[in-house]
Amino acid sequence: MYLRWKLGLTFLCSVISSLVFVANGEYLIGLGSYDMTGPAADVNMMGYANFQQVTAGIHFRLRARTFIVAESEEGGTRFAFVNLDAGMASQLVTIKLLERLKLRYGDLYKEDNVAISGTHTHAGPGGYLQYVTYSVTSLGFVPQSFEALVTAIELSIVQAHDNLKPGSIFINTGDVENAGINRSPSAYLFNPPEERARYPRNVDTLMTLLKFVDKNSGNSVGAFNWYATHGTSMSRDNKLISGDNKGAAARFFEDWFGGPNTNASTTIDRGPNSLSKMLKKASIIKATGGQECTKNASQSSKVRKYNGSRFIGAFCQSNVGDVSPNVLGAFCLDSGKPCDFNHSSCHGNDQLCVGRGPGYPDEILSTKIIGERQFQKAVDLFTSAKEEITGKIDYRLVYLNFTNIEVVLEGNQVVKTCPAALGPGFAAGTTDGPGVFGFQQGDPEINEFWKTVRDAIKEPSQYQVDCQKPKTVLLDTGEMDWPYPWAPSILPIQILRLGKLVILSVPGEFTTMSGRRLREAVKETLISNGNGEFDNDTHIVIAGLSNTYSQYIATFEEYIQQRYEAASTLYGPHTLSAYIQEFKKLAQAIASGNRTVAKGPSPPDLSSVQLTFLQDPSGDSPPPRVKFGDIKQDVKTGSFKKGDRITATFWSANPRYDLLTEGTFAVVEMLQGGKWVPAYDDDDFCLYFKWDPKFDFSGNYGFATMEWEVPEEASPGVYRFRHYGSFKKTKDSPINYFTGASSGFTVS
Repeated sequence: MYLRWKLGLTFLCSVISSLVFVANGEYLIGLGSYDMTGPAADVNMMGYANFQQVTAGIHFRLRARTFIVAESEEGGTRFAFVNLDAGMASQLVTIKLLERLKLRYGDLYKEDNVAISGTHTHAGPGGYLQYVTYSVTSLGFVPQSFEALVTAIELSIVQAHDNLKPGSIFINTGDVENAGINRSPSAYLFNPPEERARYPRNVDTLMTLLKFVDKNSGNSVGAFNWYATHGTSMSRDNKLISGDNKGAAARFFEDWFGGPNTNASTTIDRGPNSLSKMLKKASIIKATGGQECTKNASQSSKVRKYNGSRFIGAFCQSNVGDVSPNVLGAFCLDSGKPCDFNHSSCHGNDQLCVGRGPGYPDEILSTKIIGERQFQKAVDLFTSAKEEITGKIDYRLVYLNFTNIEVVLEGNQVVKTCPAALGPGFAAGTTDGPGVFGFQQGDPEINEFWKTVRDAIKEPSQYQVDCQKPKTVLLDTGEMDWPYPWAPSILPIQILRLGKLVILSVPGEFTTMSGRRLREAVKETLISNGNGEFDNDTHIVIAGLSNTYSQYIATFEEYIQQRYEAASTLYGPHTLSAYIQEFKKLAQAIASGNRTVAKGPSPPDLSSVQLTFLQDPSGDSPPPRVKFGDIKQDVKTGSFKKGDRITATFWSANPRYDLLTEGTFAVVEMLQGGKWVPAYDDDDFCLYFKWDPKFDFSGNYGFATMEWEVPEEASPGVYRFRHYGSFKKTKDSPINYFTGASSGFTVS
């Protein structure tokens, strides 16, 4: 109660200050958001590489959120930054998006001034990356996942572009408490003691937030922030689509700023007979049965209408490589004791060592808590932001072939990066998601069975074996190109400048110390080459998992121990040194104003060779005398209270026929003045849409279950569930749309 009162008070203060303050912005600012949820059935989730983890419903929806900043003159210098509720960015997504943007805007938005970054949720549909390593568990390329992402990014940019208006931007920083721990602390200790002594913790706790204010109205229109913690609050066994803790934080933030998250009236009858009246009213409301509806019917039941006018809050990823949200630590499933420190295993078994979130054993509660900790800090930074950003907008991007970069170390020693490869520590997994039996983090040995499997796939060359040391090569992905390349060779690195804010777009997951070294090197370069434009107050942020994906970047010292992050550092022990060297060159170009930087080799477009093994649904039909949308299991009669979980199950069809983008599969409706008004939908943290497929001789169908955990802010009244869906009778027949509602029930 105190927290809600405090947040309400800070929100009121923020509104008042916005009304009396008119920003003297020198920029054009525009924000946009679009639904990118993707297929809620049958598709393997991207992140844990668990074949059994396929989508089977929605906890809350995924979104692409964009901000654009531009110089105030028409066609002025600009860049677009897109934050995805996705595991990571994809090179193929970036390529196809840029083709669409060129058709719309010509050369206004190009590869060098568009950045796409993933939050690293492990609970979104996979199959949208173009390299084999990242599409094995998704059974190849999944066109529906891919199209959902590209379209959402495109339309979020379109919305942001259309919303461009004079505005001001404010920046603020502060520490997030207890939202991440280092999941590879033994590897962190391999870094030099004098370097570690400069930092109070083995993870970065700093959040950097941008606040966007409309100059004409003085109203805040959005906020983006960067903070490092993994999107692994939801476990490898979860099958509900979720933005994980960062998506949850964004939902909480947007609802906090936007006011009540329901269209339902808060006018409540609290008379002595109010409950009996509600019970009587609810008792006569029966399930509707399945009914036909239009394609856009579910959109009319959305609680939040993303028409360009809503406040947009994005929680972006940073140098997240070794940072876990499972802050209670890792424990053995069999004994309950802490796992082995060096290997994160139990009696040599990596599968028994699992991290615990703050809501353990409830992963959804853990997601909520870690999301709230980020949200609360964002509110604090947002309401107290006073430092206004001024200065140039600029950007640079180059492509690099990371398989053979010559790196000059101290003392002019020249070393090289390697073709991509994964070590046995990769197969061991992490405490967030254990891997395959027979491996341990930090153990370079490969037993004879796995060595035979490896050699059957591709025995590494002697060059690769020597180049990757002390990593033992388990998967020689950089030398594997059948049926098409297994790992990227050409990677983009990018710098975006907004005054004294500098964003480093990196195509992977830097560990904590790797990120610190990169930020420090870039900052020193900018200060020494910037003719006074940069100083110690310059803010450097890392935008992780951006533009494409190339797994991890550990320090040279961390690489020695070969825990998961080091074993997943693809391009050998000097990967970080290569990044620092090349980013310093890019920073010099930014500082000096040099625009003649060579772009480098373009990455391949592998869309024409993608293989797809996941089949489309072949047609659904319910059993005789049943219609889709009919109730299978109705709501229990009686009155419910706050905290109760209410359920109803409908006869339904595969949700892949139509993703109901910017719509909803599940709604909680409230009776108001004789009309049913949507109060909660499948974009709410408290409402779950669960899909359970069935097939028998009587038909091809499934069950859609709605579960509503009644939140504290729910108004007393009469409610019911509504389900929307679609189906085809055969694979080639047209799509039909249906809906159905449950019986009524009361919340007191």
